[in-house]
Amino acid sequence: MTGERAARAGRWPAGMRLAVTTLTVLPVRGGRVDRPVAAVAMGLAPLIGALLGVVLAGLNEGLRALGAPLLVAAGITVAAGALFTRGLHLDGLADTVDALGSYRSGPAALEIMKKPDIGPFGVVALAATVLIQAASIAALGWWPIVIGWTAGRLAISLACRRGVPSARPGGLGAMVASTVPTLAVVSVAAVVLAAAIPAVPGRPWQGPLAVVVALGAVLLLLRHCTRRLGGVTGDVLGACAELGTTLTLITLTLR
Repeated sequence: MTGERAARAGRWPAGMRLAVTTLTVLPVRGGRVDRPVAAVAMGLAPLIGALLGVVLAGLNEGLRALGAPLLVAAGITVAAGALFTRGLHLDGLADTVDALGSYRSGPAALEIMKKPDIGPFGVVALAATVLIQAASIAALGWWPIVIGWTAGRLAISLACRRGVPSARPGGLGAMVASTVPTLAVVSVAAVVLAAAIPAVPGRPWQGPLAVVVALGAVLLLLRHCTRRLGGVTGDVLGACAELGTTLTLITLTLR
């Protein structure tokens, strides 16, 4: 019994390490990796997103204070966000869009997703995402940026909730798919919604609405990927993160 209790307690530090090593470039020493640890890691994804958001918002504000034009500061911020995550989420977005844009299903679509090159659908998706994120950041303050990156990583928790299958028997998707309890996702989402209330001064509803819009779109993407691909992959998780971040930022800019 003592050993079982110790194993459960050990999931949290191991899960935090896995979340950091999976979602950032920080050189954290690896540890225990299994599905219980993956559940903790994917449940903590919004926290990692919030920390990334704070760093990026600080970078953006610092560049503005130094006199950089708003769009230049925003472009550097988006580039830094890609650097801090190894570009994995953007790569996942491109691969997912290429696979879905091929109009193929099942193994044929997954094979397209595995190819190292990027097709025209993926190129357009990358360009549009980077441009939209930069333009949105140029129009926003520091807290909306934090909310944007937090919501994007909340999308990963949502994609890893129980009931969402893995498209492949192996890989990152198989490790983390269907690991996060739905109640945990709902609880974390409630915290993020509350944190989003002050994102737009004078409009306390707009921040939570931005998160809801983003998560709604992510649910539609997950439904489509489950139908076409059979479930989620690591690339699909990256696509969910970028979609969630981008739509949150867009909605926060609306006046």
